[in-house]
Amino acid sequence: MDEMTRRRLFGFRDALDHPLVLGVVIAVPAALLVAAVVVFTLRRAGRLEETTYRELVHRLRSWAILAPLMIGPVLLGAAWFIGSVGLLSLLCYREFARATGLFRERAISVVVVAGIVALTFAALDYWYPFFVAIPPLTISVLAAVAILADRPSGYIQRVALGTFALLFIGVGLGHLAYLANDANFRAIVVWLIVCVELNDVFAYLCGRTFGRRKLAPHTSPNKTLGGALGALVLTTALAAALGHPVFRTTTIDDWRHLLALGLIISIGGQLGDLMLSSIKRDLGIKDMSHLIPGHGGLLDRFDSLLLVAPFVFHYVGYFEGVGLDQPPRIITGG
Repeated sequence: MDEMTRRRLFGFRDALDHPLVLGVVIAVPAALLVAAVVVFTLRRAGRLEETTYRELVHRLRSWAILAPLMIGPVLLGAAWFIGSVGLLSLLCYREFARATGLFRERAISVVVVAGIVALTFAALDYWYPFFVAIPPLTISVLAAVAILADRPSGYIQRVALGTFALLFIGVGLGHLAYLANDANFRAIVVWLIVCVELNDVFAYLCGRTFGRRKLAPHTSPNKTLGGALGALVLTTALAAALGHPVFRTTTIDDWRHLLALGLIISIGGQLGDLMLSSIKRDLGIKDMSHLIPGHGGLLDRFDSLLLVAPFVFHYVGYFEGVGLDQPPRIITGG
């Protein structure tokens, strides 16, 4: 392992060198502090009902814990970030398996977990051919293992659920982890997470302000067409503005590419949210779990990234490349 790779994987002394990363590290705690002061002030003034106040306090407390957990691994180095995304994938699968009952199919779950671990290893090793090969190979093993139970009844459902979980969670978040193989991964990941999270905020605020017509009332009754369009405009503008310093001196630093990435983030983020809402409505549940007060489960919080990460990864990979200046197969050797 050369010095450049070691610094990318474990170096943290240059973590705040990029202005966007430094700005976010400063802005997030400041925003949480301001929000807490505003909520407390409105409560003292009698402008907030008790239930609304408690809900906002729960959300602020959750974000005070989530923000360091999301940004911390990025600052520590690529290895920490890839490992944390792998752990997140496993925990999200656990929520999915418990909600759908797939956890009862232990052989299926073992294969899916093995596929997620393999994707995480491939991302850490920077072994792209293996990363690409894992999904089809894992699905083939899933289909074969499901036969061994000798229960034809429900075979399609078991295999389909396992396949969907692998692709929806393992592959979706796996692409987020693989971005850490770029020398500029901190700025790219922070840019992506900020835009995805604010996309949700923009949709909520625009929906509350001028949203009238429901977007998908049977899937997500609270989402409106006005909120979706407002988020589309604001997120695209934000992604383009913040993307300029992130992709400076690259092919992506062009207004057409930056706007395209903004559209991908906003549309993909909203579709990811609606996709999980469809799953929950189909299962008849409100949240995937109650792990995060005010947010539900990890899947409820990170559903937008599941579609956005692969699209952004392949867009950037096609037009510029991801980590092309980094040595591949760090662990296995190439």
